[in-house]
Amino acid sequence: MVDEGHDQLSIRKQCELLNLNRSNVYYKAMPPRNDSLIANEIHEMWLEMPFYGYRKLTAELNRRSHGVNHKKVLRLMREMNVQALYPRPNTSRHNPNNKIYPYLLRGLEIIYPNQVWSTDITYIKMPEGFMYLVGLIDVYSRYMLSWKFSNTLDTEFCLDMLKEGLGRGKPEILNTDQGCQFTSNAWIECVESNAIKVSMDGRGRWADNVFIERFWRTIKHEHVLLHDYKTAGEARESIKHFIDIYNHKRLHQSLGYKTPAEIYWG
Repeated sequence: MVDEGHDQLSIRKQCELLNLNRSNVYYKAMPPRNDSLIANEIHEMWLEMPFYGYRKLTAELNRRSHGVNHKKVLRLMREMNVQALYPRPNTSRHNPNNKIYPYLLRGLEIIYPNQVWSTDITYIKMPEGFMYLVGLIDVYSRYMLSWKFSNTLDTEFCLDMLKEGLGRGKPEILNTDQGCQFTSNAWIECVESNAIKVSMDGRGRWADNVFIERFWRTIKHEHVLLHDYKTAGEARESIKHFIDIYNHKRLHQSLGYKTPAEIYWG
């Protein structure tokens, strides 16, 4: 071992005798950075701002004096399976040949179950590609009436969901976006034949359908993003389990700390 305080032999001579490179003597190992602390901050920031990608997360971490580069942040995000939530597959393609209906919810006070239902389609990331989830929610109670899972964006799985929901009740108004599934003749005929009014969001106005959008945010943040689905069957069973809990056990502050099922069926 080299002795820096040796009063007879210089460090150079000691290295020669021990056949050591002097650079190894002068090098002082840096203490390892605690990646888990940075990873925890990334996760907390992402939960608050899920639309942040690695560039904005890097900038925010450096504002907090972490001194990290984007490569490190990107690596940690991949290890945690964290990614920005931004639109990927276009789930709301419009067919210009289909009739568009007006938005009926502006200024409407929603005060009882089955007054307004809302539906929409979102995507679930899989190891290869995407699966699609369509859901039907009662706006007043936040009760999820029905949902379906599909690997294609056809109208049929949306109709199956609607017919299942109509087995539990019937709304006065059903609100959707202007996606081709919901402007199709088959969908409109099913809705109107049940004496339900058709309401549609304005183009690009996601906030018009905010009720179902909030549910998508809830299920992704509280469940989907915490799991790594390998198969469609595994994802379907996992989502079913969460929706059962959401409907029958999860308390909502806006519902006076009751469950959606208690409000809808109560």
